[in-house]
Amino acid sequence: MVKFPSFDIQPTLVGTKVCLRPLAEDDFDALYTVASDPDIWAMHPYRDRYKRQVFESFFAEAIASRGAFAILDQTTGAMIGSSRFANYDAEASEIEIGWTFFACSHWRGGFNREAKALMLRHIFPHVNTVVFQIGAHNLRSRKAVERLGARLVRNYVREYRGQKQDYVMYHLTLEEAQTGPLALGLENI
Repeated sequence: MVKFPSFDIQPTLVGTKVCLRPLAEDDFDALYTVASDPDIWAMHPYRDRYKRQVFESFFAEAIASRGAFAILDQTTGAMIGSSRFANYDAEASEIEIGWTFFACSHWRGGFNREAKALMLRHIFPHVNTVVFQIGAHNLRSRKAVERLGARLVRNYVREYRGQKQDYVMYHLTLEEAQTGPLALGLENI
């Protein structure tokens, strides 16, 4: 049984580059337009998420998580990606941030960094640790979380829908975040 926290894991978060708002059922077409680019998934363990039928399942899981976001370009209002909070563990005081993807047009422009900073700023008053689980060969995503200050804690094999894939897990604590690359965005938490 999935445990949902007592605090809000699907607020609206607004930055200068991005706006994260709760993902809604009627976002499917706009988000699939972004996700239908195979280049987004080229390093991902499940490289077929660009296919509509596969993405339909991914989207349904995002809605069911009650922690998924639509990510919009703050300048244009266009849908540019998604991310989510999930797998809250009260005993360990941790939550996962993951399932993040952006339109290729919004890679390397600070959009992911700002989205993650907004999410971290929101969540750290409620948990001690944020967990990132990434396909071991997804070097782009691994570098992105390392640039946030996250540290590698383990390698493992993950099974999802009958497929086994190599994964890595990163942790980021509030203290690490406040003394790392995001320090200026996470002061006064």
